[in-house]
Amino acid sequence: MLLGNRMRWAFSCLSMSTLAACGTINQGPSPAPPRLSPQAVQVSDWMRGSFSNRAQAMSRPEDFRHVVLHMTPIWTDRSGESWLYVEQAMADATTRPYRQRVYRVLDAEGGVESMVFELPGDPLRYAGAWQDPSRLNDLLPEMLVPREGCSVTLQRQGEAWVGGTRPGACESLLRGAATAQSQVWLGAQEIRTLDQGFDAEGKQVWGSTAGAYVFTKERP
Repeated sequence: MLLGNRMRWAFSCLSMSTLAACGTINQGPSPAPPRLSPQAVQVSDWMRGSFSNRAQAMSRPEDFRHVVLHMTPIWTDRSGESWLYVEQAMADATTRPYRQRVYRVLDAEGGVESMVFELPGDPLRYAGAWQDPSRLNDLLPEMLVPREGCSVTLQRQGEAWVGGTRPGACESLLRGAATAQSQVWLGAQEIRTLDQGFDAEGKQVWGSTAGAYVFTKERP
């Protein structure tokens, strides 16, 4: 009797194991994350690198300061995603950037979108991370602070990608502003950006009044 019970128990366990194994097989492999389109890959590739408006600043010093811009890929092990760490600084104060962001490049209806995020805590502790992106390995995307309404949507126009933020959508409290607006022209070796802040009455309170900053890629 005892032997019979043991045999029935063993058969039951074998049956459950077989069913479990079959269930695992039937589930199949996990679906792969969606791939970025060739358009999004191109935008991401054109954005990456070190840029400067040196020539513009030298020819028009009354209108433009000399600014350096660095955008370097991070979290490259995330399949189907493109993330960039962005650092912008005056050329004479590169160790204290005045803007540090993380961009996520992804496909959008009719074009490509660059989502904008702030770093958590004091961003200056990551200053210079464009030279050593591994310094950002302790961060996760969910730790970033999204800049709601500040995403830049780009559409292909000829040999460039052109677009900007939606008017009035990007909140900004910088120097008395209520909203900020960005316009972007992106080419294979050049980026033109016009960032401006406006108060509640629509008056410009910061940003260039002489046109876009023209950044030339100096290093890929």
